[in-house]
Amino acid sequence: MALNTEPRGAQFELDPGKAPRRRDVVDIAKPPLHTISLLVRNKPGVLVRVSLVFSRRGYNMESLVVSPALSVEGTDATPGEFSRMTITCSGDRDALEQIIKQLEKLIDVVHAIDHTGQPVIESEVVLVKLRAGIGDRTEILQIAESFKATVSDFGVDSVILRCAAGTAKLDVFIKLLMPFGVIELVRSGKILMARGAQET
Repeated sequence: MALNTEPRGAQFELDPGKAPRRRDVVDIAKPPLHTISLLVRNKPGVLVRVSLVFSRRGYNMESLVVSPALSVEGTDATPGEFSRMTITCSGDRDALEQIIKQLEKLIDVVHAIDHTGQPVIESEVVLVKLRAGIGDRTEILQIAESFKATVSDFGVDSVILRCAAGTAKLDVFIKLLMPFGVIELVRSGKILMARGAQET
């Protein structure tokens, strides 16, 4: 009696009449998001120089928010002299430490702080324009009420909602609204402030 030396299941794999084995689906792990706060002098070209530091290290900026800042403690500053940049980015933590060191060496950067894992208050604003027929409006407004969103505009067949919340909460809010048909979506990007008396 001849022994079968073929690997078990070989005929199944080669048989064209049978469906091939399915491979396990593996989730691609996303690199963690980091939030960096920079206090910079409000001068032309600062944003370009900051962006170059990130691009040279292969870091991707998820969002960038620039806003006027109050004067630095111990510095006599005129209004509009300083700006605050809040950058949300993804990538390797070791590379991020090098990026922060390089940012602090730039002439117009007062300080750069990585707030990842620190106790902070964060917020974003999103505007969502939806298709909203008469039959869907009640459900849409119930979702809006649950997330403390406000109605910014009502049309015959559309509605615009405005919601301010943390990043994770806004992700859920948008996901719940997707089945109704999102026409347009605009998101501000993250701003944050350190808790307590610590400077951001």
